[in-house]
Amino acid sequence: MRRELEQVLAEIEKVIAGKRETIEKILLALLADGHVLLDDVPGVGKTTLAVAFSRAVGLCCQRVQFTPDVLPSDLTGFSMYDQKSGSFVYHPGALNQANLLLGDEINRAASKTQSALLEAMEERQVTVDGVAYPLQKPFLVIATQNSVGTAGTQFLPFAQMDRFLVRVSLGYPDHEAQMAMLRDRQGKNPLDTVQCVLSKEALLSMQREAQQVTAKDAILDYISRLAIASRSHAMLQIGISPRGALFVDRMAKAKAYMEGRDYVTGTDVQAVFLDVCAHRVLLRETAIRQRTEDALRDLIKTVETPDHHRLPGFKKT
Repeated sequence: MRRELEQVLAEIEKVIAGKRETIEKILLALLADGHVLLDDVPGVGKTTLAVAFSRAVGLCCQRVQFTPDVLPSDLTGFSMYDQKSGSFVYHPGALNQANLLLGDEINRAASKTQSALLEAMEERQVTVDGVAYPLQKPFLVIATQNSVGTAGTQFLPFAQMDRFLVRVSLGYPDHEAQMAMLRDRQGKNPLDTVQCVLSKEALLSMQREAQQVTAKDAILDYISRLAIASRSHAMLQIGISPRGALFVDRMAKAKAYMEGRDYVTGTDVQAVFLDVCAHRVLLRETAIRQRTEDALRDLIKTVETPDHHRLPGFKKT
């Protein structure tokens, strides 16, 4: 792993102990220039993790606490008539001022406010009164939502879910990590110790380098076969979209880049497949007791990898 990336991980672990795998996934999404949905129960450190990332990478962070009264214009900005100039003047919103937008409890906002994020997440711009305003680079959305309790919440539109590169969960810490957290917070806030170890310019350069990682036709064929197989899987009502297949490719390239390789393997695809695809497929009613991850693991086991790295229980199709 590149020394700079290892330093970023070390800074984040000052705040979030015992969650190295999840932290690496978010860093991969950052390298792949994608957005992250943190889906977990309250109090496990979702917001703290997002803030720590912004400080370690030197990103300008804007936090929006999503509530039912948050309007789309709070995100995209608005035009107001100026009597002196006799014209409308654009006033930027939270999206225009951020490299990293932390959308806290995004599922508490109204659907129209959630939908206001779509253009920003996909095209890295906002349009107000027919004028497009480009966002800063890099631009990343880390949104959190609680997976328990439905009072005052709404489901995210499926089209918006499909814009998130990955959905990850922190989960509860084990005993050792819980003890470390309690010790570290005796009279101080570990967030205050997080240092910037990677500049925005260096991150943009890494994103370009990650996209230059080679994915040969055999790998692209593997991703395509996984996506197509998901659309006819007995457990799935909606399979992996074309955007999902593109995101698997981007995330697998970032995985290879983080490990110091300039080429993607089938193992890279398998390593990122569940996190990229679990939130963009829907189960059939007959499989409601199953999990989307179960269907995706079945695809990995039954669709042959191009480099013959077989998982336990592999069945050649």
